[in-house]
Amino acid sequence: MPERGSVYETNVPNRLDRLPWSRFHWLVIVALGIAWVLDGLEVTIVGSLSGALSESPTLHLSGSEVGAAASAYLIGAVGGALFFGWLTDRLGRKKLFTVTVLVYLTATIACGLAWNFRSFALFRLFTGAGIGGEYAAVNATIQELIPARRRGFTDLVVNGSFWLGAAAGALGAYVVLNPAIMPPEIGWRAAFIIGGVLGFIVLFLRRFLPESPRWLMTHGQPEEAERIVAQIEARVERETGRALPPVPPGHLRLRTDVRSWFGAGARALATQYRQRAWLGVALMAAQAFCYNAVFFTYALVLTRFYGIAAGNVGLFILPFAIGNFLGPLLLGRLFDTIGRRIMITATYGLSGLLMALTGWMFAAGWLDATQQTLAWTVIFFFASAAASSAYLTVGESFPLEVRAVAISLFYAFGTGLGGVVGPALFGALIDTGNRVSIFYGYLLGGLLMIGAAIVAGMLAANAERRSLEDVAPPLSAV
Repeated sequence: MPERGSVYETNVPNRLDRLPWSRFHWLVIVALGIAWVLDGLEVTIVGSLSGALSESPTLHLSGSEVGAAASAYLIGAVGGALFFGWLTDRLGRKKLFTVTVLVYLTATIACGLAWNFRSFALFRLFTGAGIGGEYAAVNATIQELIPARRRGFTDLVVNGSFWLGAAAGALGAYVVLNPAIMPPEIGWRAAFIIGGVLGFIVLFLRRFLPESPRWLMTHGQPEEAERIVAQIEARVERETGRALPPVPPGHLRLRTDVRSWFGAGARALATQYRQRAWLGVALMAAQAFCYNAVFFTYALVLTRFYGIAAGNVGLFILPFAIGNFLGPLLLGRLFDTIGRRIMITATYGLSGLLMALTGWMFAAGWLDATQQTLAWTVIFFFASAAASSAYLTVGESFPLEVRAVAISLFYAFGTGLGGVVGPALFGALIDTGNRVSIFYGYLLGGLLMIGAAIVAGMLAANAERRSLEDVAPPLSAV
């Protein structure tokens, strides 16, 4: 309860972190984490539908228009992350993770009803805005509701689930573009509308999630934070069928008289947390460049250098996607046991070395299409865990009052860099038709990952099994 004046004591973080795993935590993962599945579905299925969009008698998009629509999605994602991230810290997690999924499902259904290029590009922009907003609201909420001892593994697997969506998109495109199943003009429209229907299911599940007590306790609502934690405790006790463990000692003293911490947070990012900000930049930039450069141009490499038919590209992307999901799933627990700094450094460094080696083998002509796909699958088994740890690190490294804004800033930076520079550079290198030129691009990506590994080795915090408030004390702490 609040003390006299504008300061009160709370043990909300300790109470949340000591909870045993229960169905409540599974609900958090499924209802919130599916945002990454939807993002993977959107990115992959649109790339696979590009041929159908070009041949559509209604849209009849040119190659440049398909590229412009993809750019509109990325622009929307960047803008949505920044705008909704700011609102998430200001208005609360629950309001925004409801609004962002509403924006997504409305816009993606509208994509399936588009009547020309301009309408399609506009709807893709708003689809991206919804997904971009999801990254900030959902990442912050998951980290604040999951117990500290499992936070790393959970966050990595949730972020890695992007590739479940990518695999579903590859298979879904193969089905909806099969003229024996449905006419192509209906197939591409159905693909978008199905994504919107999935959004309605997500919206229903999120109705059962509470506001983050951690957000409430730092925004002048201590009584509401205590009430929600008590409800969660009763629910977990009921679901597990046993008494909860005792609450560890310790309290936070927080101010209640400030509603917006944006200005103070911006100053903290530029001064007190400057080194962590540079770490976030290094991790996000390296993984975004490598992922977007390789993933968005892999179809061109397969068709131009290995003679793979465009209709069969999805079959090569499928094992690539599976390897990307298995990385966080199988390596994630090590981030909570061996530790953040060691694992971030190892996964980034190993990914960079293997990427440079594979590029050299590609330039020498030693790989066929299957071997090239196998090599990327192994590389991104490690790189996927590395990339997911970038989002985990950014979320853990900054105070709660500006956590969503920090996530959105670094997500926007990574998406802007990787979505623009990476594919553009690799597209130009592929157009040369010279394997050695493409090798230089792979070498650059590998060096960026190795550089990020070195930065992580020097600056990454040992955040494993520690309370978020211990890693980065709230700005409102007295």
